[in-house]
Order: sequence, then structure tokens, then C-alpha cells
Amino acid sequence: MQPKEKIKPILELLDKHYADAHVTLDFTNPLELVVATVLSAQCTDVRVNQVTPTLFKKYPNAQAYADAPLEELEEDIRPTGFFHNKAKSIKGFCQALVENYGGQVPDSLEALVKLPGVGRKTANVVLGNAFGIPGVVVDTHCGRVAQRLGLTKQTDPVKIEFELMELVPKEKWTKFSHQMIWHGREICTSRNPKCPKCPLLPYCDYGQTVMGAKKSKR
Repeated sequence: MQPKEKIKPILELLDKHYADAHVTLDFTNPLELVVATVLSAQCTDVRVNQVTPTLFKKYPNAQAYADAPLEELEEDIRPTGFFHNKAKSIKGFCQALVENYGGQVPDSLEALVKLPGVGRKTANVVLGNAFGIPGVVVDTHCGRVAQRLGLTKQTDPVKIEFELMELVPKEKWTKFSHQMIWHGREICTSRNPKCPKCPLLPYCDYGQTVMGAKKSKR
């Protein structure tokens, strides 16, 4: 089946099995979500959520991050890994927020991606979950699942994002992203995906190939 033929049943199955899919980072405002999303790079959301309560209390606004000594901010986020680059990004985009947006996080993709350390993935996470503006978030899980399902042949996250935007109704973009991410974490894992248990198996190019190979060996 072609992507346009299989997307409707895939969306229906995702709605059935991941009806409550949502962002798993804890936040109370757009700035906290930007910070948490940056921290989540190559780190679990669980670990990020362990660090952010103290972090958000210590740095209640963009000005606080902008004024923080870099070395101190690095220590505050050290448990999330890659803390040198993450601290530099957080301090950099908060300085830009203070200088250009009165310390407030803008609600447009164009403005967000111009901030230091903020790419399309982070921008779409913030737009969809802090502002209610639909966006497709292509992280490693979403990209992997989309490729295995045969919804895209692209490997570049931005190109995958644009192809999924063409397939999925705009009003579903944010929820669809969470559903794909949850499915990638629970079933369609990078190593040893649980194809026999997968509700999307009838529409999955990768899964059909794997299961066909197993049958041929019997």
C-alpha cells in the first residue's frame, strides 16, 4: 500500500491504542518547555523531570538564565548529559528572548528557530504543547516508526516532517507526533522491535518483511 492509502487506518489504530498520548516533559509555561526540551536531547524525559523542578525554581524567567554564570548553569543541568552544549544553548536563547521578545517565548516557528540552540523539533514541541499550534515533531522515535511503516523513505528529520505534514491532517499533527513517539518507545523500538505485538503490523513494510522472513524459516 502507498502512504496515502495506509495513513487513515494507521491514524485510527494510533487513536485506539494511544488515545491519551501526550508530552511527557513536565512544564507550566512555554519557557519551561523550551528548557526541558533542550535538556531532553539524548536524555530520558524521566531524568529531565527529576532535574527541572529545582532548576525552574532557581531560574523563574529568561532573565535569570541569561544572567546565570555558565559554569553554574552547567552544574545545575549536569545529570542530563552534554551539559556544556545544553547550558550554552539555554543561556543563549534566553539572552535572545530578553533582548528581542521581552523575555517571552514567541509563538511562531520562524521566530523560534532563530533562537540559539532551538531547531524545528524543539520549536514544534513548544508550539504544539505550550501554544496549541499544530506541529509535527520528528524525533528519533517518530522518524524510525515513519520509515518502518513506509510513510517516508527520507532520512533527514526535516524532510520526514514535511512528508508527514502532507499525509496527516493538520489538526492531528501534535497528537500524531506523541502517538508515534509512544509507539516507538513501547513497541517499535530501535533494537528488537515487538513486531508480533504491533497493532500497526498490517500496514508496516518493515514488520511484514520481518514476519515473512520468520515464516520462511519454519
